Amino acid sequence: MAELQIGDVAPHFTNPTESQDFTLSEHKGKNIVLFFYPKDDTPGCTVENIDFTALLPEFEAHNTILVGCSADPVAKHAKFREKHDLKIILLSDEDHKTMEAYGAWGEKKMYGKTFMGIKRTTFLIDENGKIAHIWRNVRAKGHAQKVLDKLIELENGA
Repeated sequence: MAELQIGDVAPHFTNPTESQDFTLSEHKGKNIVLFFYPKDDTPGCTVENIDFTALLPEFEAHNTILVGCSADPVAKHAKFREKHDLKIILLSDEDHKTMEAYGAWGEKKMYGKTFMGIKRTTFLIDENGKIAHIWRNVRAKGHAQKVLDKLIELENGA
C-alpha cells in the first residue's frame, strides 16, 4: 500500500473507546488530530497524551477533536485516562487495522532487533476528511504544541 500523503482522503475507520465507538465519517465538519502512540503509561506516550490534554481547549477553539490511538485494550485506556486525568479520546486498535491503514504499524528496529510495532505518527485531518498534514517519527515532548501551531498556520492560509 502506498504511503499516505497530504491531500489524500483519510482512510475510514471505526474503533472502540471506553464509552462508544468512534467513527471518522461521523465527524465531518471538524478537524481531527489522530495520533498513534505505542503504549499507555510509558514515558513518551504519557507525555504526549498529557500535552494534548493540556492544549485541548485551544484545539477545541479551532474546531478540532483530539484522538489518540494505540493497540491497548479499552480497559487499559480507562486506567491510563484516570491515572493522568486525560480528557482526549483514546481509541483501541488491538487488531492494528486502523494503524495499518494509516501506515502507523510496521517494521521497527531497536537495539539491533527487528520487530513489528507502532510508529509514532500524527495526522491532521481537515473538516472535509482530507489529510492536511502528517508528522512521522514523532518525538513526544513538545509535539502537541507543534500540531496546534500547524493547525493555526493552515487556518491562516499558510
